[in-house]
Amino acid sequence: MYSIGIEEEFFVFDLKTRRAANRADKTFLAEAKRCLGDRVMTEMLQSQIEVATPPCEAVSQARQHLAGYRTTLGKTAASRSLGIAAVGTFPLARWSEQTLTPKARYDVILDDLQMIGRRNMLCGMHVHVEVPDVSTRVDLMMRLSPYLPLLLALSTSSPFWQEHMTGLRGYRLAAYDELPRTGLPPLLRTQEDYREFVDALVGARVIPDESYIWWAIRPARNFPTIELRVADSCTSIDDAAAIAALFQCLVRALDRDRALNAGFDRVGRAITIENKWHAQRYGIAATFVDPFRRMPITTKEWLDEVLDFVAEDVGALRCQNEIERLSRILDNGTSADRQIVVYEAARNAGQKRLTALKQVVDWVGRQTLSV
Repeated sequence: MYSIGIEEEFFVFDLKTRRAANRADKTFLAEAKRCLGDRVMTEMLQSQIEVATPPCEAVSQARQHLAGYRTTLGKTAASRSLGIAAVGTFPLARWSEQTLTPKARYDVILDDLQMIGRRNMLCGMHVHVEVPDVSTRVDLMMRLSPYLPLLLALSTSSPFWQEHMTGLRGYRLAAYDELPRTGLPPLLRTQEDYREFVDALVGARVIPDESYIWWAIRPARNFPTIELRVADSCTSIDDAAAIAALFQCLVRALDRDRALNAGFDRVGRAITIENKWHAQRYGIAATFVDPFRRMPITTKEWLDEVLDFVAEDVGALRCQNEIERLSRILDNGTSADRQIVVYEAARNAGQKRLTALKQVVDWVGRQTLSV
């Protein structure tokens, strides 16, 4: 029970120019497919590629799969003078220069979203956790929602957009939330509520099916899981495993005690929306508002409280090593924090903006393959 699967999205970039690839390299994709099979997939924009682990009993197993995928993709890309980067936004990328991947689903999305869809040059990490009783997933989704800003803050890796500093640690969701049916899910409390919502949209031909609902957390359509979608793609594979482990523990904790967060209401949701903004803006340096006690709380204080009540779940899920990594994120900073350090050091040394961004890309590329 509570098996876990992780999906990671990467940018593909030119090792010489450090710019995001405008078009997919067919030889690279063919070799990646030959090595990884259906564990590697194309994305809507040809500068992106995605990998997905099989269901795993422990997050350590998922990490092993991801390490293999990153290594294989890195070697295959390098043979074509390309690199891969696990970041929420790519420092040297312009959405207007990107090429769309030919696929019927993407055609439908782009026809509906127009420019907003074309601007979707963003990479995230999605974590699936099996829920034993699928009829409880909507209730779990609601009760897990308050923790989304914490999980986002720990994962932030998107401080740059369109070759400029944004001033945010997590710009990815600022762009992604332009899309409809994104952000925090509405306060739906039962599977019946959810089905009524989905059926209304499908019946009105607003969407073809529920896979076009892109909330920050959602019940998966094709798997008996609840899916975390709020996290940026994590440059460090250890950060990715740690955040995935925390989500897995939260799912188990709230599933075994269904009274936890049952009082999450409209005010709590409104506070959580504000907390999400603070996570985007400040990352782990944010001060949040506890959505239940209505009191200020730091990222460290919040994480400590969460780790106290999931201690039983950490043991049951055998993820102590991954959970311990969370404190290192707080001590050393997220990818976004460290990208900014690299960029500012280059600028302070007198380098031009684009040269400094190339150094960020070099750092991100190395860290992505440090498995």
